[in-house]
Amino acid sequence: MKNFLEKITIVLRDPTLRKRIGFTIGALVVFRLLSAIPVPGVDAASLERLLAGNQFFGLLDIFSGGGISTLSIAMLGVGPYITGSIIMQLLTMMFPSMKAMMQEEGEAGRQKLSQYSRYLSVPLALLQSFAFIKLFQSQGVLSSMTSMEFTVNIIVITGGSLLLMWIGELISEFGIGNGVSLIIFGGIVAALPQRIFQFVAGFDPGQIPLYLLSLIIALVVIIAVVVVTEAERSVPVTYAKQVRGNKVYGGVSTYLPLRLNQAGVIPIIFALSILLFPQIIFNFFSNSANAMIANFSASASLFLANPWAHAVIYFFLVFIFTYFYTAVTFDPKQISENLQKGGAFIPGVRPGESTMDYLGKIVTRITLVGALFLGLIAVLPLIMQGFTGNASLAIGGTALLIVVSVVLDLLKKIDAQISMREY
Repeated sequence: MKNFLEKITIVLRDPTLRKRIGFTIGALVVFRLLSAIPVPGVDAASLERLLAGNQFFGLLDIFSGGGISTLSIAMLGVGPYITGSIIMQLLTMMFPSMKAMMQEEGEAGRQKLSQYSRYLSVPLALLQSFAFIKLFQSQGVLSSMTSMEFTVNIIVITGGSLLLMWIGELISEFGIGNGVSLIIFGGIVAALPQRIFQFVAGFDPGQIPLYLLSLIIALVVIIAVVVVTEAERSVPVTYAKQVRGNKVYGGVSTYLPLRLNQAGVIPIIFALSILLFPQIIFNFFSNSANAMIANFSASASLFLANPWAHAVIYFFLVFIFTYFYTAVTFDPKQISENLQKGGAFIPGVRPGESTMDYLGKIVTRITLVGALFLGLIAVLPLIMQGFTGNASLAIGGTALLIVVSVVLDLLKKIDAQISMREY
């Protein structure tokens, strides 16, 4: 506790840290103001009924940072940018030239990839805004529009998404933490007061044991998220002795930390983005003039809206994306080559291809645990609802994981800034 208070004091006294934290808070305030500006012609009562009876739109509201609940100009959130990033990551896996660009050019290659993701966000945002407007018009939430009004709304919603993307980039550069993650975090946290009010309004003294059980489960989940996020497998590494003149260099032993969950919260965000996109498309085509297309889209929408089907697909996507993102960010071959160039080796393992295979096996095994954990957290609300029979007590696994992971990352970034000031 004393150490924590000392760090708070350092943060408050350091003008650079104060500016960074102030900039981050100011950017999040701007984001929340944008989320409160609705598009013209919204029927609030129809929107409330639609959100109350549809789990899909509830998830979408979390993902958009609360923009769907008000049908704001920022209703898309940072979804198009994340979808664009997913597509670019997939292209990196498919085309060796793009992967080589990232590995050889380092930070410059990653910046190019991010720039391509930004370019791709524009057509994705236009497509999603068009689909959303048509979808909400078909549900009676938005009134009919002229061609000019329709075009203007598409441009405004697309601009809102791109503006949020820009705000996220600014937070990453001039603030503290990852801007995109903080925007999603801000949307989740902003919904807490309303949820607390709803819980207090519907409080039933006869269900106090159930409330206490839910609280205990929530605390256990938070602790588990922290433990899994921070857990790592230490691989021993020894540097060979080198004699130069009369001096001996190397010969020291250290370790290579391999995180249990190297992908962090990214697989959850990826899975949500992939899961939500087809639902938007099917909902849009369910009102098609073609009877066959309309029937197929309606059936697919009902299937995806089914809680158990939704949970199974969600779990599978999170599991797959955990392995996928780990494969993108961790390259055993590159690590093996770097160790060999530095005169280091893993005791009992031959340098080169044997080291690469050894690291690959370890990462595959530990990623299995991380992927299963992330998948379980993602479907936790459905499990809780099945046991308690009360939807309000369903601990939001996705939201909880994002909040805890973002807070941990933010604390690490602040701690790193403090350490830089101390040294």
